[in-house]
Amino acid sequence: MRILIVEDEPDIALGLEEDLVRHGHDVEIARDGEAAVRRGRDAQWDVILLDVMLPYRDGFDVCRTLRSARVRTPIIMLTARAQETEKILGLEVGADDYVTKPFSPDELRARIKAVLRRFEEGTDGGMYRFGDCSVDFDRAEVRRNGQPADLTALEFRLLGVFIRRRGRVLTRDQLMSQVWGQDVHIGDRVIDTHILNLRKKIEPVPVQPRFVVSVRGLGYRFDG
Repeated sequence: MRILIVEDEPDIALGLEEDLVRHGHDVEIARDGEAAVRRGRDAQWDVILLDVMLPYRDGFDVCRTLRSARVRTPIIMLTARAQETEKILGLEVGADDYVTKPFSPDELRARIKAVLRRFEEGTDGGMYRFGDCSVDFDRAEVRRNGQPADLTALEFRLLGVFIRRRGRVLTRDQLMSQVWGQDVHIGDRVIDTHILNLRKKIEPVPVQPRFVVSVRGLGYRFDG
């Protein structure tokens, strides 16, 4: 497995590198935000470990830039900040998970495995079509009438969960766990807002949804 570590503190970067190499991974280190964007774009990584506090560009900006460049590599953000709002911001800009320092090597390796498992589950479907939309899980792209639909990374994960569980009612708690992660707790309004934004990008008439339908008192169901 190829892992890019983005960390400006030498002791932390070295400790991560030694542990991951000892477990058989190929590791490189970037020490600032500019290097992170350059290396993240130029190489094929299995996962990127991205510190938040970096010189030149912080981790949120790096993550946002990589996702805008359609880099779909799983990203785990590393930070000393424990506020829930920081975790939500990291996920909003496209991160796949969030680990708060200090953490044990065992915990980090477990998080890497979990993120890769979710990533593989979300990309093993090849192509899926509904209405005038086509979803390419291998390329992490959605097209509508042949034109790119500019879904955020979080919206793409949300759509992937709906497609893989199409026809089933999903509660907001289930969506929160499967899209945002088990360690993030957000309000119903945040989930509803993301679903509203997703509908605007895939529904013929967003105010009268045909695919992502509301089930009163329960949650949502995908009828694609």
